[in-house]
Amino acid sequence: MLAEIITIGDEILIGQIVDTNSAWMAEKLNQAGIRVKQISSVSDDRLHILKALEEAASRAEIILITGGLGPTKDDITKKTLAEYFNVGMVQNEAALQNVQQIFAKYNRPLLDVNRKQAEVPANCEVILNKNGTAPGMWFNHNGKIYVSMPGVPFEMKYMVEEEVMPKLKDTFKLPFIIHKTILTAGEGESFLAEKIADIEDALPPNIKLAYLPKLGQVRLRLSADGDDEVQLRAEIEDYAARIIERVKYAVVADEDVALEKAILNLMTKRRLTLSTAESCTGGYISHLITQHSGSSAVFLGGVVSYSNMAKENTLGVNSETIRQYGAVSEQTVKEMAAGSLTAFKSDYSVAVTGIAGPDGGTDDKPVGTVWIAVSNGAKTSAKKFTFGNKRIQNIERSATAAFSMLNTLLHEIEE
Repeated sequence: MLAEIITIGDEILIGQIVDTNSAWMAEKLNQAGIRVKQISSVSDDRLHILKALEEAASRAEIILITGGLGPTKDDITKKTLAEYFNVGMVQNEAALQNVQQIFAKYNRPLLDVNRKQAEVPANCEVILNKNGTAPGMWFNHNGKIYVSMPGVPFEMKYMVEEEVMPKLKDTFKLPFIIHKTILTAGEGESFLAEKIADIEDALPPNIKLAYLPKLGQVRLRLSADGDDEVQLRAEIEDYAARIIERVKYAVVADEDVALEKAILNLMTKRRLTLSTAESCTGGYISHLITQHSGSSAVFLGGVVSYSNMAKENTLGVNSETIRQYGAVSEQTVKEMAAGSLTAFKSDYSVAVTGIAGPDGGTDDKPVGTVWIAVSNGAKTSAKKFTFGNKRIQNIERSATAAFSMLNTLLHEIEE
């Protein structure tokens, strides 16, 4: 079963707002066993909308539409849908009562333009909007299902969860779609693919493997579809176990979570604490950690030791170390990690120092040079990385590399 999503509105195409509706709807559809064939954003233009509807119907059985249902003249979705289905407009009494109740609730006058929101194409089944005035519309036309909903996210989400998805499940016999994600770090997708090539080749036709790389991380996503949910889950877990065993040195988690969240979960489970000492990342690693609820059980604190003085006075880095080897060096980053352990009395620490760029580099230490250390007191590991010349990307890559090294140290102790 295939679906297509169409979002309507000039504000999306000029970048005034970000289309979060499509990603959310795609996730809900996939959970129900409906694959999304294509996602399109179109302008508030009659011909553009008509063409998008015609093309979507040639590719999919279900077309979900958001946007263009407001009371103003630039909102033309309803009239265009009526033209597409070759029907007239009628006033829906239930939709009108909904509009009247909302305006009465806020003691506001009901204008003619607001009354017109209760007008819908004659062939639709109205989906009442319990969070706004624009009704949703369900069309069953030539064996295709079209659903038009408001673009306001919280209005659309209610309709999808409470009305649209249950109705789609009643209308179609849907298969099960099961996903299993394995999070890896510190290994490129081509190297991973080579190591698990025989496992991938042995996958049955209904199970697919996708490689999803992102700045030093690769998510391996197994996707299976079929009618027997229990059998699908058993098959996908079996293949996931084979992959994990083959590349366990790079595996961070066997679930789809953020890298830092996987580390937090592991450390929480083991009742371990963490501190940070950051220079070139400027607190970014600490931010990634503390954005997750429950991080206080693990994270004790961090130091942004941007200057040499801060490294010396706050973390206890020896001034002679910096003078002899430089702030961006193995010796300095190891002392930063040790200083963080001492300052916060944590079980583990992460330290980063480098040249994020785009300036500040030298011949022997070009922009993108980063030293990272992780320590638990008994063992300290340090590694030099040479990234590119893009500052934000260097900061993000440094954080990923730091979590990857911490993950390795945590598993070394486990073994």
